[in-house]
Amino acid sequence: MYKRDKYLNELIESKNNGFVKVITGIRRCGKSTLLDNIYRQYLLDNGIFNSDIIFMDLSDTGNTKYCDPIYLNDYILKLTEDQSRYFYVFLDEIQHVYSIVNPNLTGGKHRKARKEDTEIISFVNTVLGLSKRKNIDIYVTGSNSKMLSKDIITEFRDKATEIHMKPFSFEEFYEVSGMEKEEAFSEYMLHGGMPLAISKKSETDKEKYLKDLYELTYIKDIVEYNHFRNEGALSELGRFLASNVGQFSNPTNIANTFESSRKQKLDRETVESYIGAFENAFVITKGERYDINGKRYIGANYKYYFADPGLRNACLNFNEEDSGKVMENIIYNELVYKGYSVDVGLVEINEPNANGNTVRKQLEVDFIATKGNKKYYIQSAFEMNDEKKKMAEKRSLMNIKDFNKRILVTRLPQKPRIDEDGIVHIGVTDLLCLDDLGIL
Repeated sequence: MYKRDKYLNELIESKNNGFVKVITGIRRCGKSTLLDNIYRQYLLDNGIFNSDIIFMDLSDTGNTKYCDPIYLNDYILKLTEDQSRYFYVFLDEIQHVYSIVNPNLTGGKHRKARKEDTEIISFVNTVLGLSKRKNIDIYVTGSNSKMLSKDIITEFRDKATEIHMKPFSFEEFYEVSGMEKEEAFSEYMLHGGMPLAISKKSETDKEKYLKDLYELTYIKDIVEYNHFRNEGALSELGRFLASNVGQFSNPTNIANTFESSRKQKLDRETVESYIGAFENAFVITKGERYDINGKRYIGANYKYYFADPGLRNACLNFNEEDSGKVMENIIYNELVYKGYSVDVGLVEINEPNANGNTVRKQLEVDFIATKGNKKYYIQSAFEMNDEKKKMAEKRSLMNIKDFNKRILVTRLPQKPRIDEDGIVHIGVTDLLCLDDLGIL
């Protein structure tokens, strides 16, 4: 069993704080293991009796009855009725608990709520009610961000602590892999950090697992949860996003691309809905575009990154390596894992064209990483084979007008050094294993 110290420590810090602990994250990233194995062992090691820990997997068909929020509430209250004992309650895959219309309005019958119903009882009511009990510390996991939509967050009213879990970061993978750093990075670029993929011995087994996980779990879940009718179009969109990791796009452009080059009709609204579903399932994350010198967000175009490089490659049947895109995706994920807020940037410049006229150009900065009052500009450059390529990669960084640290990341190992333009050069594996960018 692999340790996930970052998330274990977050649980320990929030233990007995009176709030619901909500663990979110993509399916199969290890949420259940974190609770029922790693955190359970921590509790046992610190004097908690196993009989005082209650674990329920609400995706288990044996627990179907308790997907009704009232029946779930009654069942947990019965298990914890001994007020002389203190219980740790783990409710796994809480999104399977559906909402019902208040039975007081239906003659006591339990009727599943429809979209238009307003007087409803949801898992939020159950969880918040249980959290008020003096002898219960409650933890829930969920694999879909709709369980934490704006409406539900409003219902929680700061009565919950969210812990968002991801697949293994490169830093975590390297620590458990037993490989040399560069060998570990090559493996991670290809197969990523999904816990069960790591445990597979052969390349064939890893790739079969990842392809099955993507198609038979994520795609099927998204289709069923959102009641989509065109699974083929959803899969095709996933392949488009995977192939275009790190490139600016928007629903309108994607819809036009499907119609012109893929001969498939998808309107903008459908594309937008599909992308939102991938985001809600934590399969992809959207990077927003920020004008660095103008100090403002610019809508319309976004970059999309996959939660795990192995899943990205599985989506493409391991046929499109494109190491530069994958490296950029890994850097993005690692920055988020280490607590940075990450945007994608642009710098506008004015320069003369061949006719001597001044024209405005936009230069991209891959990442703006912010934590507290610290900000870093990061450019990912897989290869810099000559001086021309190096200057092209540095160009956007050199046109930033403020004095925050600028970092150029390359594939080859390289300890940090500062060049004549004040830009820090560093190899990707050295960057990913830093605890804090501030030490550069």
